Amino acid sequence: MRTMLLDVPGFIASLGLPDGCRVDQRVPKKLLLENGAPTAADKRLIADTVEEIQWVAALKPNTIGVPDYRDDQRVYLEIAVLAVTLRSQPGQDKAKPANAARLAELVHRAVPYPVLLLLYSGQSMTLSFAHKRWAQNEASKVVLDGGMVSMSLPEDAPSLDALTAFVQAIALTRQPRSSLFALYQGWMDSAQALLAAKLTGMFKAADSPEQAAARRLALQECARLESEAAHLRTQAGKEKQLARQVELNLALKRVLVELAAAREQL
Repeated sequence: MRTMLLDVPGFIASLGLPDGCRVDQRVPKKLLLENGAPTAADKRLIADTVEEIQWVAALKPNTIGVPDYRDDQRVYLEIAVLAVTLRSQPGQDKAKPANAARLAELVHRAVPYPVLLLLYSGQSMTLSFAHKRWAQNEASKVVLDGGMVSMSLPEDAPSLDALTAFVQAIALTRQPRSSLFALYQGWMDSAQALLAAKLTGMFKAADSPEQAAARRLALQECARLESEAAHLRTQAGKEKQLARQVELNLALKRVLVELAAAREQL
């Protein structure tokens, strides 16, 4: 497809953030090393791959006019926008997917409030979201609530039109404004609409929170069925007995039918 050149300043500009919420401060890497690296391998990952961490913006009630959010599971007093520039590895223009995913998780875990996270390397950008909640066994500790929603741009967009529609959909003015939780969920829903477009070929924003929730479940089901199909293909390829091969291929066909039905729900 034709490509849209994405960089952090251009993407941030597309969010349409008010000047009053901009921070634009560099965050010392040692803060992430001290607060977000539980293992020696994580410390090496941060030290080797992170070039710079930029705190782009702090979205608070007094900076964007959206109320905070409180319930018995979480308190959202602000949303942070962080941009992490990654070092280009020799022969690569982006971090390995596994490394980028782990790095995103470490940043999300290190910040006690929700983060719109950008990981940037070369011509590729990873965009990542994760809800937070109180830990069940430690009242003051915050943990991730559910899995991360992450994507690589522009790779995960099926077309330039889909990517353009997504970039327009994440503008701050197009998000729910009832609370910071609703706003952040609106961003996550737009991200999941792009992940759905990767399977359907067309970007379509959800018409309601209920439709967005149904899409989340359908995406999870698609991921589960794709994993099951890949496992069955591997098994069938290794199987020597003909009868067992037939059995595995029949199981694969059933899974593929279920996968097609799940994609219809996107």
